[in-house]
Amino acid sequence: MFLGIEIGGTKLQLGLGRGDGHIRALWRGAVNPAEGSEGIRKQIVSAVPELLAKANTDRGLLRGVGIGFGGPTDDRSNTVIKSHQIDGWDGFPLADWVSDLVGVPAVLCNDADVAGLAEALFGAGRGLSPIFYITVGTGIGGGLIIDGQIYRGVGRGAAEIGHYVVVERGDDEPDLTVERVASGRAIQYHANKEGLFADGAPRTVQTVAALARNNDFKACRIFSMATDALAMAIAPMITLLCPARVVIGGGVSLIGEGLFFNPIREKVALRTFAPFAGLTDIVPAALGEEVVVHGALALARQKLGG
Repeated sequence: MFLGIEIGGTKLQLGLGRGDGHIRALWRGAVNPAEGSEGIRKQIVSAVPELLAKANTDRGLLRGVGIGFGGPTDDRSNTVIKSHQIDGWDGFPLADWVSDLVGVPAVLCNDADVAGLAEALFGAGRGLSPIFYITVGTGIGGGLIIDGQIYRGVGRGAAEIGHYVVVERGDDEPDLTVERVASGRAIQYHANKEGLFADGAPRTVQTVAALARNNDFKACRIFSMATDALAMAIAPMITLLCPARVVIGGGVSLIGEGLFFNPIREKVALRTFAPFAGLTDIVPAALGEEVVVHGALALARQKLGG
């Protein structure tokens, strides 16, 4: 039995399983950014015994822990490099801390990489290789999975498609990356800037999507900008890597085919290197909110035996 942990900017999840695509028991909690990394660690300390009790499992049956962390991580030292959402994580030896807490070895990786592993092994990319995974949520991350293994470059990550620059700006302003145009945070920012939210209206991506479905010009333009940015990054990625499939998950992707997937497919097709046309399809992710936990469990199984 393995323990899988997802640490994000808004969500914390722990799950038990064998790393085979099935979760035996799940614990989910909300993250309070104001409490920083220390608050999340306190949550984990409390959640582990709760989860074991829920599954009627003894701690002694655990063989290892896999962790999917919302930020860049270092493979050699098994430490967090940085969180862009929660203070207090810089340089933190997270795998060692979890190992000391639980009493078994732990392995750490970026959450988008781990989610990509899950989709490649158990989800929308099953049976195919390579798989390029993109999560479009509060931020945007990516993962490249080749023959069931995460590609990590020289050990600090790879496939960071959210940081691909789509518009270069002057010295006084930062360049526009995919994340700064197409993430949930960016969509909300542009909707606020355009004055789309009436007083008291829910300020969510889904609210903007509802306006776009009703042909609101400003809302449609915001989603057009977002899908343009994603296509501008996906097309050169296909030119360089030519994966069998691009799998896209995350909360923004849930707005569906009409506003999201179909425009991306059409725009990528216009930009794709002609000899590669039709070789890479673009599909929604399949594993839902538990995708990082599935991947963390699979990572633990791969790296720690089983």
